[in-house]
Amino acid sequence: MKALLFTEAHAPLTLQDVEPTPAAAGQVVVDLKAAALNHRDNWITKGMYPGLRAGVIVGSDGAGVVDGREVIINPSLGWGDDERFPGRDFRILGMPDNGTFAEKITIAQEQIVDKPAHLSFQQAAALPLGGLTAYRVLFSRCGCSTGDQVLISGIGGGVALFACQFAIACGADVYVTSSSPAKIDQAIQLGAKGGALYTEEGWSRAFGKETGGFDVIIDSAGGPGFADLVKLTRPGARIGLYGGTRGNWQNISPQLVFFRQINILGSTMGSDKDFADMVAFVNRHQIVPVIDSAYPLAQANDALSRMDQGLQFGKIVLTIEE
Repeated sequence: MKALLFTEAHAPLTLQDVEPTPAAAGQVVVDLKAAALNHRDNWITKGMYPGLRAGVIVGSDGAGVVDGREVIINPSLGWGDDERFPGRDFRILGMPDNGTFAEKITIAQEQIVDKPAHLSFQQAAALPLGGLTAYRVLFSRCGCSTGDQVLISGIGGGVALFACQFAIACGADVYVTSSSPAKIDQAIQLGAKGGALYTEEGWSRAFGKETGGFDVIIDSAGGPGFADLVKLTRPGARIGLYGGTRGNWQNISPQLVFFRQINILGSTMGSDKDFADMVAFVNRHQIVPVIDSAYPLAQANDALSRMDQGLQFGKIVLTIEE
């Protein structure tokens, strides 16, 4: 089968012929029809990810067929029995375990679930990692509910868009931030109430006056701008953090945090229960992932380049044909 392998840091993924791994007891072989990119894949190619191993097939998101059954793959492996946090065996599909950028994948039976019937293979492949991460941080961690006013920072990436779509579906009033007016406009077309350009001087003060603040804030950046998000909280607000692309927090007022009784909640991936609940939510609300673009498997490095430039609005997917 054709597969994309990580060979070394700072080098393109290589398309190679690889023998599929035979299914052992409790495993199945999925004929993959589509896969999807995550920022994790880009960080792996740059050597910015722990535990890198040469010769591993990368990719965490995938959809395909097993014995005529259309399925998606839960990429959260070995979470463990405690819903509060992952155990020591936790890892994400695609490093160090072989992933989905291939024509086939051998995976434990319990990691596959039925593909939502209203989604194409490309749309379904876009769902697992981003949808799981967004669902857990928004609902399991931050307890988002109908009537909450929600802010999603950095709209355009897969997780942020899922958080936006999920919050709208549950009846929240959703706002977004971006450095791109076009991405804010696209989020409004999805149902967001409005947005702000975080690149403008004093944006948070003006935005706070306009909106009245937020009950839930979902962020993936951290960095100096996190202090602005804290200022935008309402009393009792929850801030969910699932990434730190802009670095450490700076200049945060502890008085704001304790006087307003704010909860700052870290979140990574999700449990098997989170995944099942997420898929049920997607089915119930007929949510369709936003697809930015599609590339053949052999052009995955071009797809990664698009992601690296931050050009996408939605998920970048790979189409797979044997």
